[in-house]
Amino acid sequence: MPDPLQLSSHYAVVSAMITPAFFLTATASLLVSSNNRLARVVDRMRQQLATLEDTVDEHARQYLEARIILHRRRVRLILTCLQLLYGAMTAFVGTSLAIGIDQFADYRLRGVPTGLAMCGVLLVLAACINMGREARMSVSMLDAEVKREFDRDHGRGKRG
Repeated sequence: MPDPLQLSSHYAVVSAMITPAFFLTATASLLVSSNNRLARVVDRMRQQLATLEDTVDEHARQYLEARIILHRRRVRLILTCLQLLYGAMTAFVGTSLAIGIDQFADYRLRGVPTGLAMCGVLLVLAACINMGREARMSVSMLDAEVKREFDRDHGRGKRG
């Protein structure tokens, strides 16, 4: 008959190995959201590139070029976010693996599982900060676009 204390130790290890799955789930959700944002920004940039190709008015060209540059910055922020999130996923998987290995190594890894988990959490934090920066850029661009349209509409109203 197996020793109940040893059996409960194995269950505790398996339970501990599952815990990083919660972090993995949250990180995966952020990855999906970030990938969707990336796709939308890239689509918008491609649309504006196509418009730029057909635009002859110099002021309109300058406006589109400035917006395309901002979209490129947003794409880079989102890409950085994705890289950070993939790093976090790696750290959380490593955490789970380190917990299992630590049990077989008679707990000689000491702080490795905790260190990996902290690393993953810090990477998620950095990714969230980056996504906040990108969201702020997005709203600023929208505000500028709305202001430009309002200014153009009010300018038209005064002439007509």
